[in-house]
Amino acid sequence: MMKSLSASLLAATLLCGTAQAQTAPASFGHYQPAATYDGMVSTSRYVEMRDGVKLAIRVDRPTRDGKPVDGRFPVIWHHTLSISQQTADGAGERVSGFRQVQDLTRYGYVVVQVARRGNGQSTGVRRGYHDRNEAQDAFDMTQWLAAQPWSDGKVGVYGCSNTGDAAIHVMTMRPPALKAVFAGCFSWNKYDAFRRGGIFAQWGTGPTRTVEDDMKVSPVDGDEQKVVLRQAAEEHQLSTPLFDMWKQLPYRDSWSSLVASRFWAEGSASSYADQIRLGAVPLYIQGGWRDELRDQGFIAHANIPGSRLVIGPWKHCNSDDFALLEEMHRFYDRHLKGIDTGIDRDAPIHYFTVNAAPGTEWRASADWPLKQTRMQRLFLDGTRLSETAARSKPLTFTADYTVKCPNAGEGSQVQPCHVEGSGASMRGTPLAADTEVTGNALADLWISADQSDANVFAYLEDVAPDGTVQVVTEGRLKASLRKEAQAPWAMPPGVPWHRSYQEDAQPLKAGEPVRLRFDMMPTSWLFRKGHRMQITVTGSDHRERARDIATPPRITVYFDCAHPSTVSLPIIPATPN
Repeated sequence: MMKSLSASLLAATLLCGTAQAQTAPASFGHYQPAATYDGMVSTSRYVEMRDGVKLAIRVDRPTRDGKPVDGRFPVIWHHTLSISQQTADGAGERVSGFRQVQDLTRYGYVVVQVARRGNGQSTGVRRGYHDRNEAQDAFDMTQWLAAQPWSDGKVGVYGCSNTGDAAIHVMTMRPPALKAVFAGCFSWNKYDAFRRGGIFAQWGTGPTRTVEDDMKVSPVDGDEQKVVLRQAAEEHQLSTPLFDMWKQLPYRDSWSSLVASRFWAEGSASSYADQIRLGAVPLYIQGGWRDELRDQGFIAHANIPGSRLVIGPWKHCNSDDFALLEEMHRFYDRHLKGIDTGIDRDAPIHYFTVNAAPGTEWRASADWPLKQTRMQRLFLDGTRLSETAARSKPLTFTADYTVKCPNAGEGSQVQPCHVEGSGASMRGTPLAADTEVTGNALADLWISADQSDANVFAYLEDVAPDGTVQVVTEGRLKASLRKEAQAPWAMPPGVPWHRSYQEDAQPLKAGEPVRLRFDMMPTSWLFRKGHRMQITVTGSDHRERARDIATPPRITVYFDCAHPSTVSLPIIPATPN
């Protein structure tokens, strides 16, 4: 069965696209060539894998006058959770170009949705989350798509969130037909993404669905009676409960009995960095300054030569009013069609500076951190920030496990927030001039606790003249996992890394100060003149899940000369007028 889009709607879209193409240049955020075809036609089917698992796929092909066009085209595919793009699939119903990729059929692409094993319309059992079963499926599917009669043999992949991880894992398998990958909001290393600083304080625990939930998705063509869909839904119930798996893995080298693996390693793209580099497939990374995984995109960029990165003021997998689909199109036209779209002459990094003057928010750089960065150290002094060494008495507070943040959003869109009175806040004087912070801030704290462990959070905040507080960025570290080590991959200069093996754990001794060094996630934020910078240190966060410290600890932060607690900010000097 084939389903065509409305001819009248597509005609209007085509005319609009053609008119804009005459004025918009082929440059970053602007790429609007005239459409060649007037719509798409969709078909779906099952493709059997090596072990008999049936993966559901939906194929969207270009049409002219409502009929599929004969010929061979580059293929772009999405290793997702259902072929019907449900809200929880990664792209979801967000304001995002990832939701609109099928529109590229009008420009001579075949776009394919593939439900991962154990998900959506596909049969089988999900063992882990981005395990090597899925990676082998991705290799096989890439080569299968390259061999189809409507394919020219060149294949690209895209995805965001869990499907962004899936896209990166295609790269680890090096399928010969793979020529380009566009991935957003993914993890480079799953431990550092899911248990940042050894603390489980975010949303990402993967899908959990009932048989009834799975039976609500649209069946593939030929399975209108949902016979295979029923089989798939029942098999899915044997999948590993992902939240239970994450809770089994408090350390980077933890073993999960549920999947018989040290799964942080198995499921991390970083474990296969050499394979990714050997494949030399062009990669474009997308991120957002309000996304929990933004640091992972920068680390992946530093470890994958030739990769590109765009990051805006967005939440998870959002792109708001930025023409992300146009940038994806420009990337794929270059690497799947060989068209000179100007992208090779662009700087590899495009980033948005929040609060910058209109028209100057988007900047480009060949380097990260920026070459002009100057690290400015500020001393914490009980209630204030100072450029001179502090001499005040320690400050003690009890972690607040009841902390709430009613307007922070939910799911993958949830945000950190400032809760007045929760922890210790230290505020600077009003800024005499606009001050830009771009890069990773570094926290260097001396703390003690009344028990063997504490979860420590630090927030960089912007305080407006009216007292309104906005969280700019954040970092965190479980005190017992403070031991530092050399990362096995490239990290931003000066950013501490914690191996966090079980043998690295160093329990606290009551009342004994210890030093915690950790980074805050990257940002690009302009603090306006008259605003104040603030650092807040707490022992809890409203996003914490599976908290493993039962009793709220009493935490003491030190500020004396022997134990100077500081934060170093990546300041970008003002450009002379």
